[in-house]
Amino acid sequence: MSKLYVVGTPIGNLSDMTPRAIEILGSVDFIAAEDTRVTMKLLTHFDIHKPLISYYEHNLRVKGEEIINRMLDGENCAIVTDAGMPCISDPGEDLVKLCVDHGIEVNVVPSPTAAMSALAISGLSTSRFSFEGFLSVTKKQRFAHLEEVKDLKHTLIFYEAPHKLKKTLNDMLQILGDRRVSLCREMTKIHEEVLRGRISELISYYENTNPKGEFVIVVEGNVKIPEERYVPEEAIEYARQLIVSGEKVSDACKEAAKKYGFTKSEIYSGVISENRK
Repeated sequence: MSKLYVVGTPIGNLSDMTPRAIEILGSVDFIAAEDTRVTMKLLTHFDIHKPLISYYEHNLRVKGEEIINRMLDGENCAIVTDAGMPCISDPGEDLVKLCVDHGIEVNVVPSPTAAMSALAISGLSTSRFSFEGFLSVTKKQRFAHLEEVKDLKHTLIFYEAPHKLKKTLNDMLQILGDRRVSLCREMTKIHEEVLRGRISELISYYENTNPKGEFVIVVEGNVKIPEERYVPEEAIEYARQLIVSGEKVSDACKEAAKKYGFTKSEIYSGVISENRK
C-alpha cells in the first residue's frame, strides 16, 4: 500500500539532516516540494536522485489531486518544505488531509522546527505556549488576531517576513503592550541572531537596522500581576475584635471579608501585618 512521508529538512544547517530523512527521500517514487529549486540543492548535496513535483499554495488543488491519483496507483511520495517541518504554516497540511480522506497512510520523519527552536532559546516561559503562525497582511484581520490572543497568559510564537517585521512589532506594541520579546533569525546558520528585550526596544533597534532573514517572534504572555488592594483599617480591626472574642483566626478573617467585600487572604494578610507591628 502506498504511503505519504512528511519529511522534515534542516532549517539552515545541512548537518542537521537525519539519516532516516536521507533514506526515505532516496526510497520514495517521487517528492512533492514547495520550491523544487531549493529541494534540488538539498537532494544534490546528499546525492539523491528522485523526480520532483511542484506543490505550493497557489497550485495545491490541482497538484494535490495529481499526487493523490499517483499514490492511489501505488506510488510512495515524500513531501518537503523549503526548511523545517512540512505542514506547519505550510500547504502540506492540505495534502495530509487529502491522504487521510482517501485512506492513504501518512508517516512522519521529524526534523528541527523554527518555532520550537526559537522558543527553546527565547529565555521566556516554555511550559505553555501557543503557535500563532503568520499574522494577516490585512490590518483589520491582523488586529483582530492580536486582540484574540492578548489576554492569554502563555507564551506566543509568530512567524514573520523581514519586510513586515517593523509593522508587526508596532502593531504588537499597540495591542499587546510593551512585553518582553525574543526575535530569532537565521537559526543554525552562520549569522544566527537572537535579540531579546521589550517590544519598544526592538522597534528602536530596527529604526536604524534593516531586517534580514525570516523571523520567529516569541512574545511573553499576559503576565500582569493584579494590583494589591488596600484593605481599610476598619476591616482589619473588625477581624481582630472577632479573634479577641474567641473566634478562630480563619473564621474571623472569613467573616470580615464577607462583611467588607474583600478576600479572606487579604484580611488575613492585614491581621498578620498588624500583629507584627
